Amino acid sequence: MAINTESYQSVSKELQTKNVTLVAVSKTKPVEDIQALYDLGHRDFGENYVQELVDKETVLSKNIRWHFIGHLQSNKVKYIAPFVHLIHGVDSFNLLKEINKQAAKNNRIIDCLLQVHIAEEETKFGFDEKELDELMRECADVQMKNINILGLMGMASFSDDMEKVRGEFKKLKVLFDQCSQSSIVNGHWSVLSMGMSADYRIAIEEGSTMVRIGSLLFGARG
Repeated sequence: MAINTESYQSVSKELQTKNVTLVAVSKTKPVEDIQALYDLGHRDFGENYVQELVDKETVLSKNIRWHFIGHLQSNKVKYIAPFVHLIHGVDSFNLLKEINKQAAKNNRIIDCLLQVHIAEEETKFGFDEKELDELMRECADVQMKNINILGLMGMASFSDDMEKVRGEFKKLKVLFDQCSQSSIVNGHWSVLSMGMSADYRIAIEEGSTMVRIGSLLFGARG
């Protein structure tokens, strides 16, 4: 068994006491590892690649809540629309419209998070503050009945400077609070997805309600 059972039970218990959702990042991990964590009672798993997610969903239990946490291309939404539980990385208005379209085709309402760029690295996707404000205005003008925007997602800089990381999380929490007062949200946002294996405790201190953890549960990526 490749999973770290002791670490999983410790992290899971810690997060339950704080009412924070644990998404086990299972990308590149074999079905057997996911099944082992499932057998311990875990249900929320995060994948980065569409084809890998589709392949795993086909063979694993149907009551797994699959989170798509990678960069999602519009032309691939159709493959995960029938079953995905939450799409974390919505980074354009066009992608939001495509998710709505594919959700309607599957007679579903798909939950989504808007991804905000808070890190210094140019490689990370997401809206900046101005773009997020513009998107909120666009969403107010266009009725999309088959999506449900639950909140925001962001990734901090890959850095050993935890105060820098904390500052980025603080910034995202401020945006989350501001957006939650928007007329299209009306205070009903419930998910702030930030924090991974190296920084999840800081993220929680700064207001995260959902963390994405892989290496602490499955070991380092192969």
